[in-house]
Amino acid sequence: MATTASTAARTSLTSVTLEVADVDVARRFYSAFGVDAYVRLRASEAPSTGFRGFTLALTVSGPATVDGFVVAAVDAGATVLKPAAKSLWGYGGVVQAPDGTIWKIATSARKDTGPATREIDEVVLLLGVEDVKATKQFYVDRGLTVAKSFGGKYAEFASGGSGPVKLALYKRRGLAKDLGVPADGAGSHRVVLGGAAGTFTDPDGFVWETAA
Repeated sequence: MATTASTAARTSLTSVTLEVADVDVARRFYSAFGVDAYVRLRASEAPSTGFRGFTLALTVSGPATVDGFVVAAVDAGATVLKPAAKSLWGYGGVVQAPDGTIWKIATSARKDTGPATREIDEVVLLLGVEDVKATKQFYVDRGLTVAKSFGGKYAEFASGGSGPVKLALYKRRGLAKDLGVPADGAGSHRVVLGGAAGTFTDPDGFVWETAA
């Protein structure tokens, strides 16, 4: 049966909750970093080791803005995993928040066309999955609409205008390599996805809850 636009909107990602050991410390960090409007925080001591299997990616206007966000993150206590640098696709860097969440800040521009800003063009939650095609179909069956898809390597879902963060899928090992970390990890992902489709767990162990 074809999925309707109204169903897709009801089941799209509406919130991202990070599970952290100290909510007050995390709140101060994310406020200083400038992304507090995009994530919720919840206290949790759930065990987690190594790569948690996801990243939050910021897309911004130019290299100077990337540098500004990286500096803000580091000044607030983040660790640099990959220093900001030029690449074939643009310019970007990777940092890890004090709570362990990995953030990528990037731009497709290799040169600045204006001054640095604190504006964020897009935030994407990238889930590292074992089988992109299978997990993509799992979400399609639950009413999500695919916006972009590149075979078994990457898939991005339409936001439906219901939340500030887009959802995308990437091969777990490829995502870890892109972030500059080993792919091995175990325990909780320490992230909860919010939507209107009720509570469920996807094939890679990412938990969804009904958003408040």
